[in-house]
Amino acid sequence: MYQEPPPPVRSWRDKFGDSFRGLKAGIRKQSSFFVHFFVAAVVLMAAAVLKIHRDQWYILLLCITIVLTAEMFNSALESMARAITGESNPHLGNALDIASAAVLVASTGAAIVGAIIFLHQVAEWWRAGAG
Repeated sequence: MYQEPPPPVRSWRDKFGDSFRGLKAGIRKQSSFFVHFFVAAVVLMAAAVLKIHRDQWYILLLCITIVLTAEMFNSALESMARAITGESNPHLGNALDIASAAVLVASTGAAIVGAIIFLHQVAEWWRAGAG
């Protein structure tokens, strides 16, 4: 009986190379990723200016990571849908809408968390200045 040969063993270097190539494609080919990346940079600068606490840094970095990851998954699905067909397909359209909604949910959650952190820090500054 015929058995297919095992897939070739790939090095960690090759695997990381694929991952970085995917990151590059996600950043360059998706304007939405650039917007999220820009907002993340603004958030990080604001966090530095406001001198937020260490635990708040962890939370902000986690939120940023989740949003960028959701955007990458969305971009991957868009790319795969284009590879499958150039024609309109309601099932693919639904999948793409759901992926886009995932980015919206992640972004909205991150914005709420960021607002809470920044408003709390501004309130602390306000109290310290008034006291």
